[in-house]
Amino acid sequence: MNTTQRRPIRRALISVFDKTGIVELARALAENGAEIVSTGSTGSTIREAGIDVTDVETVTGFPEMLDGRVKTLHPRVHAGLLADQRLQSHREQLAGHDIAPFDLVVVNLYPFSETVAAGGTFDEIIEKIDIGGPSMVRGAAKNFASVAVVVDPEVYGTAAEAAGAGGFTLAERQELATIAFTRTAEYDDAISDWMLDQLPEVTEGEGGEDEAGDEADDEEALNVLDLSEEEAAQLGFTATLRYGENPHQRARLAVTDPEVPGIAGAEQLGGKAMSYNNYVDADAAVRAAHDHELPCVAVVKHNNPCGIAVAGEDEDIALAHLHAHGTDPLSAYGGVIATNRTVSLAMAQQVKPIFTEVILAPAYEDEALELLRTKKNLRILRLEGEYSREVEMREIWGGMLVQDADAIDAEGDDPTSWTLAAGEAADEATLSDLAFAWRSVRAVKSNAILLAADGAAVGIGMGQVNRLDSCRLAVSRANSLGEHADGEAAPERARGAVAASDAFFPFADGAQILLDAGVRAIVQPGGSIRDDQVIEACRAAGATLYLTGTRHFSH
Repeated sequence: MNTTQRRPIRRALISVFDKTGIVELARALAENGAEIVSTGSTGSTIREAGIDVTDVETVTGFPEMLDGRVKTLHPRVHAGLLADQRLQSHREQLAGHDIAPFDLVVVNLYPFSETVAAGGTFDEIIEKIDIGGPSMVRGAAKNFASVAVVVDPEVYGTAAEAAGAGGFTLAERQELATIAFTRTAEYDDAISDWMLDQLPEVTEGEGGEDEAGDEADDEEALNVLDLSEEEAAQLGFTATLRYGENPHQRARLAVTDPEVPGIAGAEQLGGKAMSYNNYVDADAAVRAAHDHELPCVAVVKHNNPCGIAVAGEDEDIALAHLHAHGTDPLSAYGGVIATNRTVSLAMAQQVKPIFTEVILAPAYEDEALELLRTKKNLRILRLEGEYSREVEMREIWGGMLVQDADAIDAEGDDPTSWTLAAGEAADEATLSDLAFAWRSVRAVKSNAILLAADGAAVGIGMGQVNRLDSCRLAVSRANSLGEHADGEAAPERARGAVAASDAFFPFADGAQILLDAGVRAIVQPGGSIRDDQVIEACRAAGATLYLTGTRHFSH
């Protein structure tokens, strides 16, 4: 498929709440021969500027109704959005029903979050739940093979240029579709959060089993979750969370050492209350970021890093965030961001358009904090001290496991102690990337493989039940999910990267997957009875291999 071939914009559907810049875009479209179809007030704004516009009700043959709730929800609109113009059968069906396809959709949604933030009444907020807008956006985004979708006024200038250049390319339409799906997901998330907040709180004596009678009044509490708020507080539990890992699970939070509050006692500077899952991911993110001495940003999703990068000591932390996000922008959606340095305004500006659950840092520049606080759902936490855990505990059925916490402090974690097992000794830059990859792979759930280049992860394979799949996953993510700093896709990032494995390769096949993808240097613990086969594979590929003698499993 030719991703550079442009698709002309012959017909555009425009329906926006925010009219900023819409006249200029409509004029550019009209001057380049596009028919403009529009709704109510948007159409009036365009028409008042002297630009021809076709009303949606003329297309549908049906008037807007229910106070504007129904405007575009009609087959003559959505068939025009969803018809795959590559398919003759779709083109024939449109022709049979006298429906013209759309090549461009320009939509921005009702200001739901803004209405909530402004203190709107319940009914006012309900009316700002957009239905037709997201439907058009999702339809056009799904059909990016044939339709370009624009959801941000900042892109209007690009759309105007595209109209004059023969339309958007397929690659450009796919990028616009990705932005559109992110926007509708954030929109639905905001609505969901608000709706949950409207549900009545169920407490003791207000319904359900509690109201029917507490048969356990005279029984000893089974666990802290059964205690009253006052009783739990006496044991150091500072908060009752909305729910646990899933909505049917109860959860509470305790600060074990008030002198070293850590994440449990972090100061929250903005956003919604923290959830159980937020705390779990936050701990993983801070741990990953604090494993590095250089300025570092880690992006964590579901307790695994989906991006991690460092910057130079004299560079803005925004650079580390840019590269960490670029590791896997798709997975970064809805993630947790942690950094071991002060969040700068530049970093905050990068974070703002990305749906993020939590951000954690030792400090924030004043302007950065002010900007981040405009994202009312973003949980903003300030941490004190270095990440430190001396022991780790895990409950099992009938008992408890306790171990020393893993940390980057073993002799084998120092690159000067590594054993060169194959290939030439790494140059300074390559050794630096290997050291970064080795420090970073500790944060990845086993089996863990991390590919890195220029101080940033470019592909991560995690949580697989065999190391082969982790190798394949790391390479696949490196070559398909990343992006350059300018937002362009970054294919084939595995080629020329270095790799770290949290444990030894039991066979040479896993290392061979990395070598075949173009990885030029590997660091791993060693210790397999087949180490000689792994070493020989690296020699045959002309790759460098270091053995650390230290393992960093994370289950």
